[in-house]
Amino acid sequence: MFNKLFGIFSKDIGIDLGTANTLVYIRGKGIVINEPSIVAVNNKTGTILAIGEEARKMVGRTPGYIVVAKPLVNGVVSDFEVTEQMLKYFIDRVHKESFSLMPRPRVVIGVPSGVTEVEKRAVEDATYNAGAREVYLIEEPMAAAIGARLPVQDAVANVIIDVGGGSTEIAVISMGGIVASHSLRIAGNKFNDDIIRYLREERNFMIGEATAENIKIRLGSAYPLEEELNGEIRGRDLVTGLPKEITITSEEIRKAISRSIRQILAEIKSTIEETPPELIADLLNRSVWISGGGSLLRGLDQLISHEIKLPVKIVDDPLTSVARGCGFVLEQIDKLKEVLVETSKEAYL
Repeated sequence: MFNKLFGIFSKDIGIDLGTANTLVYIRGKGIVINEPSIVAVNNKTGTILAIGEEARKMVGRTPGYIVVAKPLVNGVVSDFEVTEQMLKYFIDRVHKESFSLMPRPRVVIGVPSGVTEVEKRAVEDATYNAGAREVYLIEEPMAAAIGARLPVQDAVANVIIDVGGGSTEIAVISMGGIVASHSLRIAGNKFNDDIIRYLREERNFMIGEATAENIKIRLGSAYPLEEELNGEIRGRDLVTGLPKEITITSEEIRKAISRSIRQILAEIKSTIEETPPELIADLLNRSVWISGGGSLLRGLDQLISHEIKLPVKIVDDPLTSVARGCGFVLEQIDKLKEVLVETSKEAYL
């Protein structure tokens, strides 16, 4: 009775709790929040100063006692209390904007396929403590495949590669389940770290994470371009310690991230090698799909296709595929329960 009462006043939501960004899907409305998974905390008082886009604006610009941090690392919870506060902020915001008085929603939330039971429990507990009355977990590659409207419940091979901020998920899906999968903690954030390291070691030049992200978007590529790019970046000369502007090329960025790209390619090949022969045969007539923000790296689809000798396509709106998948499952929860991860708790009040 109480669950039904809360259901009248609450908005059921799907959440893509990503390392880089958190997206919130409201049943019947679509994606209503897409903000960075960043929290600013005042260590003197222990209070949270800002969450999401407001916190992102503070990165690299705060005094020592204000820490601007990402509570999720490599797709999993690294700071339980801050993650809980971030989720509560987004859940409360959804209900405030929709004038709901009792924010106790049902929540479908994505988790990486390689997470441990402890990591799953951390996400689940944080979501309950943030105000959810029911929590359903779904593996991110499954959510991405559903968001891309792949026929995951059919007896055919659906291969999805979700390149996010903190992790890359590779999965072969058939009949509502994951047949073979690999998860590695290499994705968009690692590319940023690679660029920072390359410039420090090869050019004696220091930049921050935000600049590395910008350079990756402007110049980054995984495959040789027909016309290579170049651009100016500003940072610190490590020899003089003074500000400096240098020119960098897309070839240099490709070289900087090449090792991480090769590791992702190796995991893709391993996943395909573990796929049963009958499903492997399907792949000759079907495309491999890639999603997530990392899929937008220039030429990544071409490189993967070249390496595995199969057609590769980017899903429509790859940045939101996991959130859309969570939302679709939320709206078809009774029909799609088989795709969910078993949780350790029953719903409670």
